[in-house]
Amino acid sequence: MGDLSLIHLTYAGSGKPTASVEFDPALTVIYGASDTGKSFIAESIEYMLGGTRAPEVPEADGYSQILLGLRLPDGSALTLLRAPHSNTIQIHQQDLRDLVTGFADTQVTATHTARSKNSLSLFLLGELGLADLRIRKNEAGASRGLALTDLVHLSVVPETRMVDPLSPVLHSAAASGKTAAASVIRLMLTGESDPDVDTGLNAGQRRVNKGKITLLDQIILDLQSKLTTNESIRELRDRQARLQASIDEHSTTLRVITDRYLGAVTARMRAAEERSTIESRLSEVGDLVSRFRLLEEQYRSDLARLEMVTEAGSLLGYFRVGTCVFCGAEPEHQNPGHGEYETTQLHLAVQNETAKTSALLADLLPTIEDLRAQFDALSARRASVLQDTARRDEEIAATEELMAPMRERMEEHLQARSAIERSLDLHERIDELEERRSRLDGESVGPAQRPAAYVPNRILSAFDETLRRTLEAWKVPSVEFPEYDQYGMDIRAGGRPRASRGKGVRSVLHSAFTTALAQFCLSNTRPHPGFIVLDSPVVTYRDPISDPVGEDVDLTSHVVDHFYRDMLGFPGQAVIIENGDPPADVISEACVYRFTGAGPGRHGFFPMAVGDG
Repeated sequence: MGDLSLIHLTYAGSGKPTASVEFDPALTVIYGASDTGKSFIAESIEYMLGGTRAPEVPEADGYSQILLGLRLPDGSALTLLRAPHSNTIQIHQQDLRDLVTGFADTQVTATHTARSKNSLSLFLLGELGLADLRIRKNEAGASRGLALTDLVHLSVVPETRMVDPLSPVLHSAAASGKTAAASVIRLMLTGESDPDVDTGLNAGQRRVNKGKITLLDQIILDLQSKLTTNESIRELRDRQARLQASIDEHSTTLRVITDRYLGAVTARMRAAEERSTIESRLSEVGDLVSRFRLLEEQYRSDLARLEMVTEAGSLLGYFRVGTCVFCGAEPEHQNPGHGEYETTQLHLAVQNETAKTSALLADLLPTIEDLRAQFDALSARRASVLQDTARRDEEIAATEELMAPMRERMEEHLQARSAIERSLDLHERIDELEERRSRLDGESVGPAQRPAAYVPNRILSAFDETLRRTLEAWKVPSVEFPEYDQYGMDIRAGGRPRASRGKGVRSVLHSAFTTALAQFCLSNTRPHPGFIVLDSPVVTYRDPISDPVGEDVDLTSHVVDHFYRDMLGFPGQAVIIENGDPPADVISEACVYRFTGAGPGRHGFFPMAVGDG
């Protein structure tokens, strides 16, 4: 099983300039003005892959050949050549992009019927390894071979079908085609082909099957007895969604309160560390102040003693010139410098000591004042930190009171969610057994009639998850809980079917369904062409007066930008056709065509402006 990819679409005619677009193996974006041939490209691709209606615009007059280049799973290139309004397709085993005059390697019919032996469908499905797959065509169980148009219908979506209220899986509203359409979806999602049998079982096989059915019925009853609620799967999922929303809300609130609690605890720890640092510094500063006060007292005591020495010396005449107070000699009998020297030296010694001590005291006093200022500042800061610690303690206590009931409610919600999950698991197991019983019994099982071919619940849930992730990646509003309702054969989102929504939402749901289906098939090796073509997938539309069935929502440029960026990671090949400009980062990474209409640059698909269908 392999994938096809588009190489180019070309219109050629004698005497006419070639009109062509080349497709990137990953993402091609064609955008620009209206009436420039953008939708004409999507309709032409559909026509070249087995469609019955050739697209028509006045600018196509005179073009006699439509060329579609394809790359096969083995890497080789070929060109499909078809004339407008012709049922014959020529296959050339080479890449041709101009008027073809040579003979074809193979010639096939464009349309496929049950009697076809040489059709494009048989040829390409054979190249894809899907030629032997069959689908159920009626309620009786008769089957037919898979056709190429069955896959193209779900991978190439022109604008007219993009907005149509009709389900994306249906070709028409006729009831006769619903069984085949449901069978195609089942084939693509499961990879299981319907058997090519019409006969019933013989008597012995019926007896064996009856015994198996009886056993399965008993197991189903046992499982049903374990269900604690009569809610259906849809009701359980709805309640699960509401409960999850409540859990998310409680989680957000609890997270905010917890952040407050942790912030308060962290702040209190910092305050405690700061208080410890402050108290340690206060002790050091207080000790220094005490020591320096003692030193100040010592200095002042020394100065007082020196002052007393000076006064006593003056009284005793130690510091006067005259009769020596030490030996009694008169000045004229004293040796030079005798008494004067002794007196002067004593006087100088007292003065020097006084000056030195005064200088030390002068240096000490500012230091004491600075330390006292530090002590006062630290004391004030310590009081502030103590107040902050008290406030943090109150905040911690308050948040703990708030968290306790929140945690209790969260635990209750989680237990309720676990109960719902157990019920959903039981329903899934019951569905699996009912599927087996239905295969044995040859008829539907359950309270409502199911399609003849349906998708097992576990596979459908996996596809619904892919669809949900796609819409979440596009950031589309108002489409909660999207799913494919195989019994209603339509997409549901926000509890409403796609047909009841406005044109804008119908378009985005259709494109999301097509994209998710391709992603699911390509990721799980399921049958799929390997490419998608989406015309106007995220059109912005709002008209509640002309479309009263269901209100629409604005698909803002925010949605459009996320859509394009998500498509850059699409696992296959994607061709996007839109009016609006893609974001600049997408333009730099994708193959982009901008049709300007009357402006400078490329006017449109054809060398001259054309009508954009």
